Amino acid sequence: MVAALLAVATVAVYLSSLRAPFVFDDIPSIPGNPTLEKLWPLSGPLSPPGEGLTVSGRPVLNLSFALNRAAHAGPAGFRATNIAIHLGAGLLLFGLVRRTLLQPPGSRVFGDAALPLAAAIAALWLLHPLQTSAVTYIVQRAESLMAFFFLLTFYALVRGAGSPRPGGWFALAWSACLLGMGTKEVMVSAPVLVALYDRLFLATTWREVWQRRGKVHLALTTTWLLLAWLTIGTGGRGGTAGFSLGVGWLEYWATQFHAVVSYLALSAWPHPLVLDHGVRWARGVGDIAPYAAIVVVLLALTLFALRRGRPVALVGAWFFAVLAPTSMLPGGRQTMADHRMYLPLAVLLALAVLWSYRQFGRRTLIAAGVLAAGFGAFTVRRNFDYRSVLAIWSDTVAKRPDNRWARDNLGNALLAAGRPAEALSHYEVALRLAPDDAVHHHNAGHALAALGRHDDAVARFAEGVRLAPDYVPSRLAYGQALYRMGRFAEAAAEYGVAVRRAPGVADHHYNLALALLASRRPREAMAELSTTLQLAPDHAEAANNLGCVLLEGGDLPAAVARLEQALRAQPAHAEALANLGLTLARLGRAEEALPVLQRAVRAAPENSDSHNSLGAVLLHLGRRDEAAAAWSEALRLRPDHPMARQNLNRLRNLPAAR
Repeated sequence: MVAALLAVATVAVYLSSLRAPFVFDDIPSIPGNPTLEKLWPLSGPLSPPGEGLTVSGRPVLNLSFALNRAAHAGPAGFRATNIAIHLGAGLLLFGLVRRTLLQPPGSRVFGDAALPLAAAIAALWLLHPLQTSAVTYIVQRAESLMAFFFLLTFYALVRGAGSPRPGGWFALAWSACLLGMGTKEVMVSAPVLVALYDRLFLATTWREVWQRRGKVHLALTTTWLLLAWLTIGTGGRGGTAGFSLGVGWLEYWATQFHAVVSYLALSAWPHPLVLDHGVRWARGVGDIAPYAAIVVVLLALTLFALRRGRPVALVGAWFFAVLAPTSMLPGGRQTMADHRMYLPLAVLLALAVLWSYRQFGRRTLIAAGVLAAGFGAFTVRRNFDYRSVLAIWSDTVAKRPDNRWARDNLGNALLAAGRPAEALSHYEVALRLAPDDAVHHHNAGHALAALGRHDDAVARFAEGVRLAPDYVPSRLAYGQALYRMGRFAEAAAEYGVAVRRAPGVADHHYNLALALLASRRPREAMAELSTTLQLAPDHAEAANNLGCVLLEGGDLPAAVARLEQALRAQPAHAEALANLGLTLARLGRAEEALPVLQRAVRAAPENSDSHNSLGAVLLHLGRRDEAAAAWSEALRLRPDHPMARQNLNRLRNLPAAR
């Protein structure tokens, strides 16, 4: 009954989130992640990209997304799975709290109310608005799935400790711990906290812990080997975390005092909730001291309780140990993130409910029910902020106006919505905050181009290239801007750099080929078009253009082969049909050319050249009236078409057939 009520409440508050799109880091980690395309062989989804994405170095997380994509590729399916994981974690929390309260340390005080208290804690945790950052924000399944395995490790150990045949439960605990290590690095604290839980709630001394379950705890520590291997393999999460980032570690640690106190405040009053807090650097002792004092006192109380063997020590140990990996290892992108509180929130709520119960008795359960309902209402409201990419970034900028990345992402959303002037205003704010960031220059260039300010756009792209010569998107955008302005040789040079930086991308080679063709360098263009087709055999545009170059160079059989390749990829490609028909006609294969040109005319009836070519083939086949009609149509479409006018005049001067 309790499980059903928790499930109904959780689904009710998160149901509206199913309509929300992918946002922010969802996009490169899910729809933009090539390792999710096939489930088999498993080596694919178990080898996530290592470019510093949320899935990097987290094979279990990546596999979960691959399974989702196989079942339902849209964001609704991914969020439904996130809700199920969140509910599963909440039910594990319920079971863990209930069994803990039935243990001797707490049974004397809470034993009769173990079930309703556990239900109250689980309900508050499941419905708390702070949890939306790990549930509604799809890619932060990293946090919720890790927490599921974390809680399952605890729950399985507790069940095993009270079972006459514990082997299966202990095997489940080890398996859950291993899977958690493959989901997110924060799982590193689980073996230590499980051992501490054993000492505080299941045994009276550390000797007893060792004698009864020492082998289990040793087995749990072996899961660190997997975590170490994954961490080394990603090189500091793809260069996004660690002591080698260039971020001052003392400066970063100073920011964490404010972050920890903010987390505590959000647990009690979840406002404002922010998708991306950005960076907040501590400025001087006055900015650090008040927060540091609070954190130091809490740490001291935790250590005191640990030394005395008090069960409450688990609250502080759990809170600080789970936050430690993200608080101790420097990161240059965010000094604070709401989703980091997903698991620590559990012990804070448990402490608050149990303390209140000791003070006020069963009235606490009524208050908890009312508070849970309030939390649920705020969660529904917070989920509304995710209704669109534009909405969530507008909300983020309103709450963190000095976050340059939020400004940049809001600009991207506005640009995608066809509002380049508004987008440019946000890019300009981002540039005032970080004038040397190549990405901001790059995005501002796109907004300027959309506004028709091409000279200004080129200047922005050029500055982006100067600041980050290896940033391929800026090279490509700069090349495109130069191409649009007719500066083909310069465009080819920029595309050439992009090709050298990322040689395995078919479109990069194709763009270079177009610039080379426009620069009248057909031999070099042919090489790039050939490379494009090696990388992407179904690239119809590349095959058509290569066919055209071969046609103009007189290699008609090779041109036919390439044009047929284009049509295999795109059977209704009007230009390829017209080119193939013309090539076949030049080869003297008029009967084959006729149906091809007829298809070309049907595919693009407004193309005067196709009508002109069709007329020539019809005349060759002796069908004069149809040829005249084709040339007349070509002239109707384009009155100044020189070849059609010339052909029609020649036809009229020919003697009539007998």
